[in-house]
Amino acid sequence: MLAVLLLILAGLIALFWSLSGDTGEITGIIGDNIGYLAGLLALGLLYLATLSGDYHGRKREAVRHAATWLGIALALIVAYTYREELRTVAYRVAGEVLPPGHTLLVDTTPTGEQAVRLRRQGNGHFVARGAANGVSLSMLVDTGASTVVLKPADAARIGIDTDALTFTTPVSTANGTTFAAPVRLKSVSVGPLEVRDVEALVAQPGALNENLLGMSFLKRLRSYEFSGDFLTLRG
Repeated sequence: MLAVLLLILAGLIALFWSLSGDTGEITGIIGDNIGYLAGLLALGLLYLATLSGDYHGRKREAVRHAATWLGIALALIVAYTYREELRTVAYRVAGEVLPPGHTLLVDTTPTGEQAVRLRRQGNGHFVARGAANGVSLSMLVDTGASTVVLKPADAARIGIDTDALTFTTPVSTANGTTFAAPVRLKSVSVGPLEVRDVEALVAQPGALNENLLGMSFLKRLRSYEFSGDFLTLRG
């Protein structure tokens, strides 16, 4: 019985070895960690010996259970080995099923650079659920807007004294030309991407239906890219 279980273990190890495609590297790893491997082998043999006693007279059941646990162990090893690839797949799936506008972290490089992905809404626009001065805001991504533009109510919500603003800057909107007041925001963020000291405008009351995430934020990112139904921001 013990011999059969050992053969199953050896077969799984041989399969993993052959699929890795680099037996030389694996040999080096084994040589560098021979002490740990010897300890694991000893524990494995002890476990298998225990199984052989517990399943006395039930060889098929013992083999089935042992093979199941060994298969689970192999699956965990493979999942850990390809964890970065699996994370990318998970992000792509989440991007398809999460509501439009949801900010999804899709990548983090060794140097700390990060990227987030936004899904297009049914009306064709990209809306980011971000923050200004640390306060959550919904902002329509608008590459045609030179700055971030806020509605007066949201500007007041993030700590701007709207009563003291002077609306002197002309702004072109879908409804024609209106005027806005220049301000500076301590920070604007979308997910983990944050830009500090951002030039912005506060629109006159009733002139704007959505906050605009304009170029004063976008141009300070490393890049932004439209691809199908997704917008990827990198910073």
